[in-house]
Amino acid sequence: MQHVDIKINGPVATVLIGRQEKLGALDPILIEDLQTALGDIHLEKRVRAVILAGRGSYFCAGMDLDVMDRIRQLPAQEAMGQWFTLWSRWTECLENILRFPKPIIAAVDGIATGAGFALALAADMIVASPSARFTCSAPHHGLVGGATVALLNFRAGGAVAARYSLTCDAIDASTAHRMGWCEPPVPSEQVWVAAEKLGRQCANGSPESIAATKRILNETIGETLLSQISAASAVSTTMCSTESAAEGILAFKEKRKPKF
Repeated sequence: MQHVDIKINGPVATVLIGRQEKLGALDPILIEDLQTALGDIHLEKRVRAVILAGRGSYFCAGMDLDVMDRIRQLPAQEAMGQWFTLWSRWTECLENILRFPKPIIAAVDGIATGAGFALALAADMIVASPSARFTCSAPHHGLVGGATVALLNFRAGGAVAARYSLTCDAIDASTAHRMGWCEPPVPSEQVWVAAEKLGRQCANGSPESIAATKRILNETIGETLLSQISAASAVSTTMCSTESAAEGILAFKEKRKPKF
Protein backbone atom coordinates (compact mmCIF):
# COMPACT_ATOMS: atom_id res chain seq x y z
CA MET A 1 0.00 0.00 0.00
CA GLN A 2 1.38 3.41 -1.00
CA HIS A 3 -0.81 5.80 0.99
CA VAL A 4 -2.14 3.79 3.94
CA ASP A 5 -0.42 2.22 6.94
CA ILE A 6 -1.83 -0.24 9.49
CA LYS A 7 -0.79 -0.24 13.13
CA ILE A 8 -2.08 -2.92 15.51
CA ASN A 9 -2.27 -2.35 19.26
CA GLY A 10 -3.83 -5.36 20.95
CA PRO A 11 -7.40 -5.81 19.71
CA VAL A 12 -7.48 -2.44 17.91
CA ALA A 13 -6.04 -1.71 14.46
CA THR A 14 -5.40 1.83 13.25
CA VAL A 15 -5.60 2.65 9.55
CA LEU A 16 -3.52 5.77 8.91
CA ILE A 17 -4.37 7.82 5.82
CA GLY A 18 -1.26 9.27 4.20
CA ARG A 19 -0.78 11.77 1.36
CA GLN A 20 0.10 14.50 3.86
CA GLU A 21 1.01 16.87 1.03
CA LYS A 22 -2.61 16.57 -0.16
CA LEU A 23 -4.19 16.53 3.33
CA GLY A 24 -5.27 12.95 2.72
CA ALA A 25 -7.21 13.78 -0.45
CA LEU A 26 -8.60 10.70 -2.17
CA ASP A 27 -7.18 9.45 -5.44
CA PRO A 28 -7.72 6.00 -7.02
CA ILE A 29 -4.62 4.57 -5.33
CA LEU A 30 -5.64 5.76 -1.86
CA ILE A 31 -9.16 4.39 -2.33
CA GLU A 32 -7.69 1.03 -3.38
CA ASP A 33 -5.31 1.12 -0.40
CA LEU A 34 -8.23 1.64 2.00
CA GLN A 35 -9.96 -1.38 0.49
CA THR A 36 -6.79 -3.47 0.82
CA ALA A 37 -6.28 -2.38 4.43
CA LEU A 38 -9.83 -3.34 5.40
CA GLY A 39 -9.41 -6.68 3.67
CA ASP A 40 -6.22 -7.40 5.59
CA ILE A 41 -7.80 -6.39 8.92
CA HIS A 42 -10.89 -8.49 8.20
CA LEU A 43 -8.66 -11.57 8.14
CA GLU A 44 -6.78 -10.62 11.31
CA LYS A 45 -8.73 -12.45 14.01
CA ARG A 46 -7.02 -10.73 16.94
CA VAL A 47 -8.34 -7.35 15.73
CA ARG A 48 -11.79 -6.59 17.11
CA ALA A 49 -12.10 -2.88 16.22
CA VAL A 50 -10.62 -0.38 13.75
CA ILE A 51 -9.66 3.30 13.97
CA LEU A 52 -9.52 5.44 10.82
CA ALA A 53 -7.21 8.45 11.21
CA GLY A 54 -5.13 10.93 9.22
CA ARG A 55 -1.37 10.96 9.57
CA GLY A 56 -1.17 14.69 10.32
CA SER A 57 -3.43 17.56 11.33
CA TYR A 58 -6.14 16.47 8.92
CA PHE A 59 -8.54 13.57 8.40
CA CYS A 60 -9.32 13.62 4.69
CA ALA A 61 -9.68 16.55 2.29
CA GLY A 62 -12.16 14.75 0.02
CA MET A 63 -11.63 13.84 -3.61
CA ASP A 64 -8.36 15.06 -5.09
CA LEU A 65 -9.46 17.85 -7.43
CA ASP A 66 -6.13 17.75 -9.28
CA VAL A 67 -6.98 14.17 -10.30
CA MET A 68 -10.46 15.33 -11.29
CA ASP A 69 -8.94 18.13 -13.37
CA ARG A 70 -6.85 15.61 -15.31
CA ILE A 71 -9.97 13.54 -16.03
CA ARG A 72 -11.86 16.70 -17.06
CA GLN A 73 -9.32 17.35 -19.82
CA LEU A 74 -9.79 13.94 -21.45
CA PRO A 75 -12.08 13.38 -24.49
CA ALA A 76 -15.71 13.28 -23.33
CA GLN A 77 -16.31 9.54 -23.70
CA GLU A 78 -13.03 8.58 -22.03
CA ALA A 79 -13.65 11.07 -19.24
CA MET A 80 -17.13 9.68 -18.55
CA GLY A 81 -15.66 6.19 -18.23
CA GLN A 82 -13.11 7.41 -15.71
CA TRP A 83 -15.73 9.38 -13.75
CA PHE A 84 -17.83 6.23 -13.54
CA THR A 85 -14.87 4.15 -12.36
CA LEU A 86 -13.80 6.73 -9.76
CA TRP A 87 -17.23 7.09 -8.17
CA SER A 88 -18.03 3.38 -8.41
CA ARG A 89 -14.85 2.44 -6.56
CA TRP A 90 -15.50 5.11 -3.95
CA THR A 91 -19.04 3.78 -3.46
CA GLU A 92 -17.66 0.25 -3.06
CA CYS A 93 -15.24 1.53 -0.40
CA LEU A 94 -18.03 3.18 1.59
CA GLU A 95 -20.21 0.08 1.30
CA ASN A 96 -17.29 -2.03 2.51
CA ILE A 97 -16.96 0.19 5.60
CA LEU A 98 -20.69 0.01 6.32
CA ARG A 99 -20.75 -3.78 5.89
CA PHE A 100 -17.46 -4.34 7.73
CA PRO A 101 -18.14 -6.78 10.60
CA LYS A 102 -15.89 -5.01 13.11
CA PRO A 103 -16.65 -1.58 14.66
CA ILE A 104 -14.92 1.32 12.93
CA ILE A 105 -14.18 4.58 14.75
CA ALA A 106 -13.17 7.71 12.82
CA ALA A 107 -10.58 9.77 14.72
CA VAL A 108 -10.90 13.26 13.23
CA ASP A 109 -8.40 16.02 13.90
CA GLY A 110 -8.62 18.81 11.34
CA ILE A 111 -10.61 18.79 8.12
CA ALA A 112 -13.03 16.13 6.90
CA THR A 113 -14.27 17.64 3.66
CA GLY A 114 -16.64 16.29 1.01
CA ALA A 115 -15.83 12.62 0.45
CA GLY A 116 -13.67 12.84 3.59
CA PHE A 117 -16.79 13.77 5.54
CA ALA A 118 -18.54 10.77 3.98
CA LEU A 119 -15.64 8.56 5.09
CA ALA A 120 -16.08 9.73 8.70
CA LEU A 121 -19.87 9.31 8.55
CA ALA A 122 -19.55 5.77 7.20
CA ALA A 123 -17.67 4.83 10.38
CA ASP A 124 -19.76 3.58 13.31
CA MET A 125 -18.53 6.30 15.67
CA ILE A 126 -16.64 9.58 15.38
CA VAL A 127 -14.19 11.07 17.87
CA ALA A 128 -13.07 14.59 17.03
CA SER A 129 -10.93 17.44 18.33
CA PRO A 130 -12.00 21.11 18.58
CA SER A 131 -10.08 21.75 15.35
CA ALA A 132 -12.20 19.24 13.40
CA ARG A 133 -14.31 20.69 10.61
CA PHE A 134 -16.87 18.62 8.70
CA THR A 135 -17.95 20.13 5.38
CA CYS A 136 -20.22 19.21 2.47
CA SER A 137 -18.11 21.19 0.01
CA ALA A 138 -19.10 19.74 -3.38
CA PRO A 139 -21.49 22.51 -4.54
CA HIS A 140 -18.69 25.08 -4.17
CA HIS A 141 -16.87 23.14 -6.89
CA GLY A 142 -19.86 22.58 -9.17
CA LEU A 143 -20.11 18.97 -8.00
CA VAL A 144 -22.52 16.77 -6.05
CA GLY A 145 -21.38 14.93 -2.93
CA GLY A 146 -24.20 12.45 -3.10
CA ALA A 147 -22.83 9.85 -0.70
CA THR A 148 -22.04 12.56 1.86
CA VAL A 149 -25.63 13.82 1.72
CA ALA A 150 -27.05 10.29 2.06
CA LEU A 151 -24.83 9.45 5.03
CA LEU A 152 -25.46 12.78 6.79
CA ASN A 153 -29.19 12.21 6.36
CA PHE A 154 -28.78 8.70 7.85
CA ARG A 155 -26.79 9.94 10.85
CA ALA A 156 -28.46 13.28 11.57
CA GLY A 157 -31.76 13.52 9.66
CA GLY A 158 -33.09 15.29 6.59
CA ALA A 159 -33.22 18.82 8.02
CA VAL A 160 -29.57 18.74 9.05
CA ALA A 161 -28.53 17.20 5.71
CA ALA A 162 -30.41 19.90 3.80
CA ARG A 163 -28.99 22.73 5.91
CA TYR A 164 -25.35 21.76 5.57
CA SER A 165 -25.29 20.20 2.10
CA LEU A 166 -26.89 23.27 0.53
CA THR A 167 -25.03 26.01 2.44
CA CYS A 168 -21.72 24.10 2.64
CA ASP A 169 -21.23 25.55 6.13
CA ALA A 170 -18.65 23.77 8.26
CA ILE A 171 -19.75 21.77 11.31
CA ASP A 172 -17.40 21.83 14.29
CA ALA A 173 -17.04 18.97 16.78
CA SER A 174 -19.20 20.62 19.46
CA THR A 175 -22.06 21.13 17.01
CA ALA A 176 -21.69 17.56 15.72
CA HIS A 177 -21.84 16.29 19.31
CA ARG A 178 -25.03 18.27 19.99
CA MET A 179 -26.53 16.72 16.85
CA GLY A 180 -25.74 13.29 18.27
CA TRP A 181 -23.35 11.81 15.70
CA CYS A 182 -20.01 12.65 17.30
CA GLU A 183 -18.47 11.93 20.70
CA PRO A 184 -17.70 14.90 23.00
CA PRO A 185 -14.69 16.84 21.62
CA VAL A 186 -11.29 15.97 23.06
CA PRO A 187 -7.90 17.72 22.63
CA SER A 188 -5.99 16.83 19.47
CA GLU A 189 -3.44 14.77 21.37
CA GLN A 190 -6.26 12.71 22.93
CA VAL A 191 -8.27 11.92 19.78
CA TRP A 192 -6.59 8.58 19.06
CA VAL A 193 -6.59 7.68 22.78
CA ALA A 194 -10.35 8.30 23.03
CA ALA A 195 -10.98 6.35 19.81
CA GLU A 196 -8.87 3.44 21.05
CA LYS A 197 -10.80 3.39 24.33
CA LEU A 198 -14.04 3.01 22.37
CA GLY A 199 -12.45 0.29 20.27
CA ARG A 200 -11.41 -1.67 23.34
CA GLN A 201 -14.92 -1.34 24.78
CA CYS A 202 -16.31 -2.82 21.57
CA ALA A 203 -13.69 -5.58 21.70
CA ASN A 204 -15.24 -6.87 24.93
CA GLY A 205 -18.30 -8.07 23.02
CA SER A 206 -18.73 -11.28 21.06
CA PRO A 207 -17.40 -10.77 17.49
CA GLU A 208 -20.45 -12.59 16.10
CA SER A 209 -22.83 -10.42 18.13
CA ILE A 210 -21.04 -7.22 17.13
CA ALA A 211 -21.14 -8.17 13.44
CA ALA A 212 -24.85 -8.98 13.66
CA THR A 213 -25.52 -5.70 15.44
CA LYS A 214 -23.73 -3.79 12.68
CA ARG A 215 -25.91 -5.55 10.09
CA ILE A 216 -29.01 -4.45 11.99
CA LEU A 217 -27.76 -0.86 12.19
CA ASN A 218 -26.55 -0.41 8.63
CA GLU A 219 -28.60 -2.91 6.61
CA THR A 220 -31.87 -3.41 8.52
CA ILE A 221 -32.53 -0.07 10.21
CA GLY A 222 -30.61 1.54 7.36
CA GLU A 223 -32.27 -0.70 4.77
CA THR A 224 -32.30 1.98 2.04
CA LEU A 225 -28.89 3.50 2.84
CA LEU A 226 -26.80 1.34 0.51
CA SER A 227 -29.19 1.88 -2.41
CA GLN A 228 -29.21 5.62 -1.68
CA ILE A 229 -25.41 5.73 -1.81
CA SER A 230 -25.39 3.83 -5.13
CA ALA A 231 -28.00 6.16 -6.62
CA ALA A 232 -26.08 9.18 -5.33
CA SER A 233 -22.92 7.87 -6.99
CA ALA A 234 -24.70 7.91 -10.36
CA VAL A 235 -25.72 11.54 -9.84
CA SER A 236 -22.16 12.46 -8.79
CA THR A 237 -20.80 10.77 -11.93
CA THR A 238 -23.20 12.62 -14.24
CA MET A 239 -22.54 15.99 -12.58
CA CYS A 240 -18.80 15.68 -13.24
CA SER A 241 -19.38 16.10 -16.98
CA THR A 242 -21.25 19.43 -16.67
CA GLU A 243 -20.02 22.96 -17.32
CA SER A 244 -20.49 23.76 -13.64
CA ALA A 245 -18.08 21.01 -12.66
CA ALA A 246 -15.55 22.11 -15.28
CA GLU A 247 -15.68 25.69 -13.95
CA GLY A 248 -15.53 24.63 -10.30
CA ILE A 249 -12.55 22.32 -10.82
CA LEU A 250 -10.71 24.87 -12.99
CA ALA A 251 -11.32 27.61 -10.40
CA PHE A 252 -9.81 25.38 -7.72
CA LYS A 253 -6.76 24.79 -9.89
CA GLU A 254 -6.41 28.53 -10.60
CA LYS A 255 -7.04 29.42 -6.91
CA ARG A 256 -9.97 31.71 -7.64
CA LYS A 257 -13.68 31.86 -6.90
CA PRO A 258 -15.76 29.96 -9.49
CA LYS A 259 -18.21 31.83 -11.70
CA PHE A 260 -21.42 29.83 -11.80
